[in-house]
Amino acid sequence: MDLNYYDALIAVADDCPTRSAVVPAPRGGKKTVATVQYELLADNPGILTQEDVLFETWLRRQEQPEPSEADRARLRAEFFARPQACLRASPLPKKYGWGLLFDEAGRVSLCPAGSAEYERLVTGDEPGVKILKAMRSRRT
Repeated sequence: MDLNYYDALIAVADDCPTRSAVVPAPRGGKKTVATVQYELLADNPGILTQEDVLFETWLRRQEQPEPSEADRARLRAEFFARPQACLRASPLPKKYGWGLLFDEAGRVSLCPAGSAEYERLVTGDEPGVKILKAMRSRRT
């Protein structure tokens, strides 16, 4: 089953507390989900898919030694055997003002709210790019 998005922008949530992108900081000396996801996407723009980001975020937060390739494949299969929240629930577009732009191959890049590219995309001026809103933090 393919969990990736294609030719899509996950726009910041309507109740996002910031109007422009903010780099998430670790909390209590530990990297948060937002920090790990930001580092993955900032260091690998247009390389990782949603599935890669979800799995790598989980793996890096386990505080275990780097697994072998065989163990990594087994852990990934086990991880995706359970239902997973998509990146619409990520803290990056919910709280930190980062849009997530997916290309035709499902690879994701950060797209900061407030940037010219984000504004062009979110207004629907880019044909073929589906706009999806990040999930709200609170119910209305």
